[in-house]
Amino acid sequence: MSSLPTSTPAAQGVDAAGIQAFLDALEAEPHLEPHSLMLLRHGQVVASGWWAPYAPDRPQLLYSLSKSFTATAAGFAVAEGLIRLDDPVISYFPEFEADITDPRSRAMLVRHVASMASGHVEETLDRARAQDRDELVRGFLLVPPDKDPGTVFAYNQPATYTLAAIVQRVTGQKLTDYLRPRLFEPLGIGEVAWIADRSGRELGFSGLHATTDAIARLGLLYLRGGVWEGERLLPASWVAEATRVQIAHEAPPLGDWADWQQGYGFQFWMARHGYRGDGAYGQFCVVLPEQDAVLAITSETLDMQKVLDLVWEHLLPAFGVGPLPGGGEADAALADRLAGLALPPAEGKTAPAGSTGVFTPAGGTCADQPTLTAIEVDPGGRVTLVDDGERLELGLGAGESGWTVVDEPVPVAVSGGWTDAQTLALDLAFLETPHHLLVTCALGDRTFTARWRTQPLHGGPLLRRMRAPHSV
Repeated sequence: MSSLPTSTPAAQGVDAAGIQAFLDALEAEPHLEPHSLMLLRHGQVVASGWWAPYAPDRPQLLYSLSKSFTATAAGFAVAEGLIRLDDPVISYFPEFEADITDPRSRAMLVRHVASMASGHVEETLDRARAQDRDELVRGFLLVPPDKDPGTVFAYNQPATYTLAAIVQRVTGQKLTDYLRPRLFEPLGIGEVAWIADRSGRELGFSGLHATTDAIARLGLLYLRGGVWEGERLLPASWVAEATRVQIAHEAPPLGDWADWQQGYGFQFWMARHGYRGDGAYGQFCVVLPEQDAVLAITSETLDMQKVLDLVWEHLLPAFGVGPLPGGGEADAALADRLAGLALPPAEGKTAPAGSTGVFTPAGGTCADQPTLTAIEVDPGGRVTLVDDGERLELGLGAGESGWTVVDEPVPVAVSGGWTDAQTLALDLAFLETPHHLLVTCALGDRTFTARWRTQPLHGGPLLRRMRAPHSV
């Protein structure tokens, strides 16, 4: 995989002090943990960094940023004549023809599921699953829309799932296989992996694992109107339609989150500046056509609006119209800082005497992670989690960053230790996701508690759900 071209901020008209201020603001937010960022200007990477223990080559769970990759797959299928936006959705699933009798469901078009305009006024995932656990498209179509399709916006996972299912049906391939020669290989995107459901169909609305670099490349392709290194990959018409308002919001969908009230395209959000794909807990691909810039971010936060507020406050003013003279010293200081980014580890001491043994869940069950049934501490201080009958061994000898990284059977970094003679407190960062599991063992009664700092949206055992599925 070739690297994206790099340059200094000053050479591309970006004030390094503005990037420094953005980093300061990210790190100062108490409920925002940055994991990585890449900033491109005029097609050049002018800043990139990963907060240790996160690293450039690790894929990240993108959550709903996956939707923008699904839209791209749909764009290729439209260009190849495999999908027509004004076809009824039901026409791609003739086996459901007799079941789907609601006229609004039958009137739903491909463009409506692509733009979250199915006619439903709220999320339908739970209702669709209740209708048909094994075939979500059928379950979705059995949930009658509240209004005519195309007249109302509602962020709706089964809509994207249905778009993804159509692509996979007409191509006879999984999304990753279909995108490999059309998107991933031309853009130089390496390994990716996508969570599939029990039918083997990749989810589309979530579940894609890819690197920060892959996010940046997708944004750059859209910024360039579908052209990559002089070759047109996506039709300009698709890029234009995907990144303009297809459906407006009748009312603010998420309280005072201003950047979620600007309209929706084809699996892209419009923003106060430019447009973006984004995913739960702070995964972003922000495209800024006026600034000729792309920003890719991975993070862990519940306040995604805050991330964008900080971008508008600190990064937008940093963009100039031409090279900035005399920026060498500021650029060098920024490069040094980016090279040394790291998350503060949890502190802890070595094991006290008599601290070995097996700890069981306080109260009998770990509510946040029910499959976690025991934690073992051996005489050498090694900690082993027993989850769904499988074992995850963790070392506690802190590395240079204060984190000890374990790659198998699931990529995780651990920090912490004994906070006093009776308490073992560990911070487990699952490195291919945004999530941390905070574990506390009490020596007095040999019990433990474990809670997610942010709750994973794909449930299940740690060793199977807290990493990318087998890569392709």
